[in-house]
Amino acid sequence: MTKRFLVLTGLLLAPTVALASPNVGGCGLGSKLMEGNEGIAPQVLAVTTNGTSGNQTFGITSGTSGCTQDGVVKSNWKTAMYIDSNMNKLARDMSVGEGESLDSLASLLNMNQGDKEVFTKTVQENFGRIFPAADVDSAQVRSGLRAVLVENSQLAAYAEQI
Repeated sequence: MTKRFLVLTGLLLAPTVALASPNVGGCGLGSKLMEGNEGIAPQVLAVTTNGTSGNQTFGITSGTSGCTQDGVVKSNWKTAMYIDSNMNKLARDMSVGEGESLDSLASLLNMNQGDKEVFTKTVQENFGRIFPAADVDSAQVRSGLRAVLVENSQLAAYAEQI
């Protein structure tokens, strides 16, 4: 019975781990202590530290520990999943600066029409930075795309959604 429960729990939690954002700790002491570390252990330690000490709540209300009072709860999993599932199409469309997959990505980012034109031109011009190699993985593509968008003052706000 216990073994079945553990297996079932593991199966139910697997999608949440797979779709987790790079910084699950958010803000708070745990996030500050584990900042820059990758992997499951640092993320678990950050979340555990924040949860058990209650410092994240204090950070949000006081605006300390990397927290802001005007913060927005974000979810980037849709964009990440879309990029993961459409790498080949996005590579093709970004290389020419147009296409259905690029339009869909702009839509997921809630991009307005004026910014969309700048977006398609920018990703085409920076294609080599977004897709630096043929065997690039989706995390590298997201990171490259985020870096390209941050450098453009008109598109920088969209980088937070990737």
